[in-house]
Amino acid sequence: MKRATIAASLLFVVLVPVFSTLVLAAPPPQLFGRDSKKDKTRLLTGKVLDGGDNPLPNAVVYLTNTRTRSVKTYIVGPDGAYRFPALEPTTDYEVYAQYNNRKSGTKSVSQFDDRTQVYISLKIDTKAEGK
Repeated sequence: MKRATIAASLLFVVLVPVFSTLVLAAPPPQLFGRDSKKDKTRLLTGKVLDGGDNPLPNAVVYLTNTRTRSVKTYIVGPDGAYRFPALEPTTDYEVYAQYNNRKSGTKSVSQFDDRTQVYISLKIDTKAEGK
């Protein structure tokens, strides 16, 4: 009986650390491909350009949250660049630009696009309409 108790104790002393190491070393569960340690927001950047790919300074970029219909704006600098940080990844957005009463096409940022950084160029035709 003593030998069985000693053998069981030794087995317990040897196996418990092995199994606890395996449990602690297991990777954390992933939520549908997203790493839970990363920032949960998204960054939208881009440039407002004319037909010749030249920047359009002072153009206004409009970003619309399609769920709440709230709008954020950004006035671009000399390089034509814009930036909208901290966007919710589970929300769809629409973005377009306006310059001298002319408007770019509207582009979408989908909640199903899993990129954390999205770059969108917005082109505006600045040529006068022919008569």
